[in-house]
Amino acid sequence: MTRFTSLAELHDACRDLPSGDALAEEAVRERQQNLTKPPGSLGRLEQLAAWLGRWQGRGMPRLDRVEVIVFVGNHGVTAQGVSPYPPAVTGQMVANFASGGAAINQLAGLAQANLRVVPLELDTPTADFTEAPAMDAAGFLRAVSAGYDAVETGTDLLCLGEMGIGNTSAGAAIAAALFGEGGERWAGRGTGIDDAGLARKIAAINAGLARHAASLQDPLLVAAALGGRELAAILGATLAARHLGIPVLLDGFVCTAGAAPLARLVPGGLDHAVIAHVSAEAGHRGLVEALGMVPLLDLGMRLGEASGAAVAVLLLRAAIVCHTGMATFAQAGVTDRT
Repeated sequence: MTRFTSLAELHDACRDLPSGDALAEEAVRERQQNLTKPPGSLGRLEQLAAWLGRWQGRGMPRLDRVEVIVFVGNHGVTAQGVSPYPPAVTGQMVANFASGGAAINQLAGLAQANLRVVPLELDTPTADFTEAPAMDAAGFLRAVSAGYDAVETGTDLLCLGEMGIGNTSAGAAIAAALFGEGGERWAGRGTGIDDAGLARKIAAINAGLARHAASLQDPLLVAAALGGRELAAILGATLAARHLGIPVLLDGFVCTAGAAPLARLVPGGLDHAVIAHVSAEAGHRGLVEALGMVPLLDLGMRLGEASGAAVAVLLLRAAIVCHTGMATFAQAGVTDRT
């Protein structure tokens, strides 16, 4: 059964967002002040520990159960020649994930995270958004609901990612619709298109923006008209995590674009999320800046698959071991500042 049965119901759920546990965050910060180090000397690691504490609701946050979910979808806009790879690669990569052969399999193992791959109606690509809405309301709500229901209670950290041939075009179209300017600003080379392919991609994005101009004032309608099922599922999973008190690591450009409608709907809608890395995909840095967020890493990655999010888990583990394992001045018998 679809969790969200109407766009109005989904709108209401997006606006009903817990604000996190301020007392837990304060407990983390108070402990940080008493650890054997100069105040603030661990920089962003201290900030990350406090962020985890707020959204887990714990003065001593933990990462015992880290989940990586990769949502997978197919896109009708590939008919416009926006990718050098055929749509069949999407399903082939699902098989590669299952056999353990993808980058995310290796990185999730290193991060001590559980990996789940969720294919979404791969045999039926979304509509070509230059000709029709990518998803009708029912299809969009079905995909959002699938993402929402994939998130499990008891998770300490959720890492989100995606895979789908053509989805950088969908991500760029959403970014353009939410933050302005056209395909020229947001389109990148994705999986490696040449100059002619990039021109087709820009033209497809601009055509989609023009066709769906009447829907661009509502971030949810933007996601339905221009996005894809995996992007909609990312939105649903990000929303579920907020409701369940689970901090989120967002992966690269497409993943960020998938979650971005929540930030446009509600101020602070992504406060429980951190962007794991800034992708080499052309539009990601601008999208991050438009959201007012600061990525953890800048490694020139542009793979997707939650690969950057899995790498960033190692930074969060560093933040946790310092916060929970270091001695206080009193415990160590070290003289604090006078």
